[in-house]
Amino acid sequence: MESLESSEIIAAIATPPGHGGIGIVRISGNNLHQIANTILGKLPKPRFAHLCQFLDSNGEVIDQGIALYFPAPNSYTGEDVLELQGHGGPAILNLLLNQCLAAGARLAQPGEFTLRAYLNNKMDLVQAESVSDIIEASSTEAARSAMRSLQGQFSSTIDELVSSLTTLRMLIEATLDFPEEEIDHLQTLQIQERLNNTQEQLEQVFASAQQGRLLQEGIKIVLVGQPNVGKSSLLNQLAEHEAAIVTEIPGTTRDTIQQSIKIEGVPLHIIDTAGLRETKDIVEQKGIERTHAAIKDADIIIKIIDSSQPLANNSKENNISISLGNKPVITIYNKIDLCPEVPKIEKKNIDPVVYLSAKTGAGIPQLRKKLLETVGWQFNNAGEGLFTARQRHLDALAQAKQHLKNAQTHTQNDYQLDLLAEELRLAQSALSSITGRFTADDLLGEIFSHFCIGK
Repeated sequence: MESLESSEIIAAIATPPGHGGIGIVRISGNNLHQIANTILGKLPKPRFAHLCQFLDSNGEVIDQGIALYFPAPNSYTGEDVLELQGHGGPAILNLLLNQCLAAGARLAQPGEFTLRAYLNNKMDLVQAESVSDIIEASSTEAARSAMRSLQGQFSSTIDELVSSLTTLRMLIEATLDFPEEEIDHLQTLQIQERLNNTQEQLEQVFASAQQGRLLQEGIKIVLVGQPNVGKSSLLNQLAEHEAAIVTEIPGTTRDTIQQSIKIEGVPLHIIDTAGLRETKDIVEQKGIERTHAAIKDADIIIKIIDSSQPLANNSKENNISISLGNKPVITIYNKIDLCPEVPKIEKKNIDPVVYLSAKTGAGIPQLRKKLLETVGWQFNNAGEGLFTARQRHLDALAQAKQHLKNAQTHTQNDYQLDLLAEELRLAQSALSSITGRFTADDLLGEIFSHFCIGK
């Protein structure tokens, strides 16, 4: 992402690549008269749909379609915006875009239209990110939660927290002017109670943001185990179709296979991996290497054991745990249809153990529920009232939580007002970075670089 401040005119195709009934070229910048005159022969009347011929530099017709003009500041970007809606063929759209570039525009960078909307105060940073989240939403629940963020629900909760902290800071810093009466004065102002209320409010926002992140980003789940324990069969059961080849031959799966499913609207990205064992097969060795790489990137690990085999045959499973790290692990005893066992969930140490049959489907519903419980999904929410959140939002909220926790230590016994005020300032700064009230330029470049071109 280049300089955030720019007066250049930008243009891009705003519809997806490929063939379609309609294609849109979007142009934004200050003073679009010249480009409009070159391509349309006139500047259209604001906010009216005009049937126009789109012309090249020689006056020949490129296409015919609808032109819409939105003068600043009443436009998506806050600048003059011209939208040319023509036929949706790639060749014709590229001809029209190239004519815009020849007339003085430059090609927009990914997310640059929305970035300009943010810089021109048409939306805050959370709302800008939600535009991308709506486009990328993989479920109805995720799309609705992204729309709530776009409408400002997440931003409003952050603004309320910032307002509470601002009031606290104002009261505390004013008290610094009266050191001889500071303790009694702070008690009169109910500083401790106000701080407790703000912490409780922050905890609620953090919990909702965690749910929103799950809806948007989903959960990465890796299936691990020895060959022929039923990893591929389990993947097929969860996916509800034959996503992986299943045979009685150990080592059939030699590479990672990913399948995305949804439970309660939450995307689950399940990765079936090569069986973990010693092998001289070079292809299988490569697959096992990818298994270890997938484990490092997982949110949850499902370790599968063949319950129909004697314990001695499963003893090598203990070696798997060496590479699992501190990630949540669900141990599954599969193939209960081959032994006198019923579907159930137990707990050994802190990790759940699920008994099921990937062949018959017995115990699969219990596993689905346990997967969401493991990452903290609250079933009573079911997506209602949630807003989308990203990992950076959770990181900022966690920082604010820590600063408020530090602030509490400075209110015990003797008030340490200078340190208390500083912790509150840091908490407020962390929260302000979520909406973009205080955000480094390099973070903006990282955020908007992941948008699609034309948005």
